[in-house]
Amino acid sequence: MATIDRAEVLITSPGRNFVTLRITTSDGVVGLGDATLNGRELAVAAYLRDHLVPLLIGRDPARIEDMWQYLFRGAYWRRGPVTMTAIAAVDVALWDIKGRVAGLPLYQLLGGRSREEVLVYAHASGSSVEEMLDDVAAAREAGYRAIRVQCAVPGSAGTYGVKKNGRYEPADHALPDEQPWDTEAYLQFAPGYLAAAREALGDGFPLLHDVHHRLAPLEAARFGRSVEPLHLFWMEDPTPVDSQDSFRLIRQHTTTPIAVGETLSSIYDVKQLITEQLIDYVRTTVVHAGGITHLRRIFDLADLYGVRSGSHGASDLSPVTQSAAVHLDTAIPNFGIQEHMGYPDLVAEVFHGGATYAGGALHPSEEPGLGVTYDDAAAARFEYSPKYLPVARRLDGSVHDW
Repeated sequence: MATIDRAEVLITSPGRNFVTLRITTSDGVVGLGDATLNGRELAVAAYLRDHLVPLLIGRDPARIEDMWQYLFRGAYWRRGPVTMTAIAAVDVALWDIKGRVAGLPLYQLLGGRSREEVLVYAHASGSSVEEMLDDVAAAREAGYRAIRVQCAVPGSAGTYGVKKNGRYEPADHALPDEQPWDTEAYLQFAPGYLAAAREALGDGFPLLHDVHHRLAPLEAARFGRSVEPLHLFWMEDPTPVDSQDSFRLIRQHTTTPIAVGETLSSIYDVKQLITEQLIDYVRTTVVHAGGITHLRRIFDLADLYGVRSGSHGASDLSPVTQSAAVHLDTAIPNFGIQEHMGYPDLVAEVFHGGATYAGGALHPSEEPGLGVTYDDAAAARFEYSPKYLPVARRLDGSVHDW
């Protein structure tokens, strides 16, 4: 019987920071797991090195479920993004190994195909409405069939989601960039630019928007009602998710679909939102919600209540997570849509293979396991660089939800 012989925590920064767990079995099979937590990468790396890796050596890599329970239920301190990201890295690496041993792509081990492709949405944004519409047009020309739209609020340098130099990367400062935020200006401006995007795209085109926790519940309800004529595919994170009862108020006032979950890390964090049907799409992701094993449980629960998946997939998640997500998206019955931002060219020098984009959709690799390999020589060229996510402040100087 093969056992886990080695587990390495690898850190590289080809355009942005990534943490990868590489597990090698006694018979030489290698599996990869993503352990990237944007702005807190080294916390997960230390958790893995100091607390989880010593527990893995000598264990049977085929016992994925038992390993998950051992690391989660067997521990006194549970949940939270650092813990769940570390567990996810182990879980995905073991699934990768299982696929490689079986000689099958991962989606085959998850029950086979439920669909032929994974619909994705692009990010389009601009510092002005005209620039935003140009970016929308570029996304359509690239074949995208669903687009998330953000535009800078005039006079607000802290507008969320707007690209700089062609890419959106919020963690780009050695210390947090403190950005001003004006909620009322956003509420006055956003419906208008979304209307312009809807006019450009036409009625049947999926149009998405991320509010990014910036509104109080009643403000979110007001916003959702104001954009109902635009038939958004969803409004994402309309209010902070800490008080999930507040989503009842939003539901009472608007029929605009709601997507929530990228900052949530367990089935217990989304249980109320799902079982009370307070959301339409759950955005938990492989790397931050305990891996394939646990995310599948979340999606199975969601399926019982008519809630679909819409997993987070920004470029702060490595190609390992993107591949794992697409394999899972391919298999589950209640898939909704998958976020897709792509990566800087440098990333492909470190991570080879994985999911491929074509015509508005991602397609899983047909190679065994995840179909991703890690290039140590290339990774060594890109040293870790500390980066923080920004902090939002109201115009009076007080801290606001990011």
